[in-house]
Amino acid sequence: MKNKILILLAVVLFSACNDTTKTSITNQPTLTDYQVGEKWVWKYKGVTTEGEVRSDGKDTREIVISDGVLGMTIGKDTIPVSDIVKPEESETPKYDWPLEVGKKWKYENNWTSQDGTTGSQNQDAEVLSYKEETVEAGTFMAYTIEYTGKTSNSRGYSADEKEVWLYAPAVKNFIKLTQNQGDFLYVEELIEYSKPE
Repeated sequence: MKNKILILLAVVLFSACNDTTKTSITNQPTLTDYQVGEKWVWKYKGVTTEGEVRSDGKDTREIVISDGVLGMTIGKDTIPVSDIVKPEESETPKYDWPLEVGKKWKYENNWTSQDGTTGSQNQDAEVLSYKEETVEAGTFMAYTIEYTGKTSNSRGYSADEKEVWLYAPAVKNFIKLTQNQGDFLYVEELIEYSKPE
């Protein structure tokens, strides 16, 4: 009987140590968390319910030195990392730092596309879990953040929207995004992450 109680106690303690879903709190990355040569590669695909592929490709970002400043390449642009890690001064941010399971907030975003179309997103966000998640690039501890709401634009488009972002602190970025928007499904997944040793 005593051995059974000890084994049960050991299992309970081990489970408690492994349960990071409730205890992890993650702050926003800072400038010193990034290093030259760090690289992320995502694959993405967007398909309508009728099977029309609207986007299909890869997105690569890398940390470089540009004009003596630490920067991240995004497409043909290089954005200073100091801008990326600058705290977002918004009552409705994309990420409400620090991240922790159970946290809820409102996210609002107004934008203008290259063709001049304006639009907005209004979503409720919630951190659902913090656990191991596997993507093509590997297995990472990640927060599951769900955003639900509406998106609309100046061309009369309006749709209910649900996004699920998997954010992995170890890579300082999202490792997977699944977006359902009306009749459109978009998935982006990290397929490679590397940094200098």
